[in-house]
Amino acid sequence: MEDETKPKADKDLKLRELTRVMGPVEAEVIRNFLESQGISCILRGQMVQSIYPFSVDGMGELRVMVTEDDYPLAQELLAQLPQPEEE
Repeated sequence: MEDETKPKADKDLKLRELTRVMGPVEAEVIRNFLESQGISCILRGQMVQSIYPFSVDGMGELRVMVTEDDYPLAQELLAQLPQPEEE
């Protein structure tokens, strides 16, 4: 008998890349912001950051992934975040 209290995993869930960032702090800010708006997301590429805490030629790049269904709203919300100043 299956436990009804456990959330069921959707094996057909499609993820889409929302953005790429070069540091874990920026990635966490984006993830926390999206999750506060009800959008779940996954960060990919964290292993490299934990082994090599620097960025060279995109090695430290983190990808923020959201579901296909949440992508349009996530894109809209991301556009509202202030962008870091370029030097």
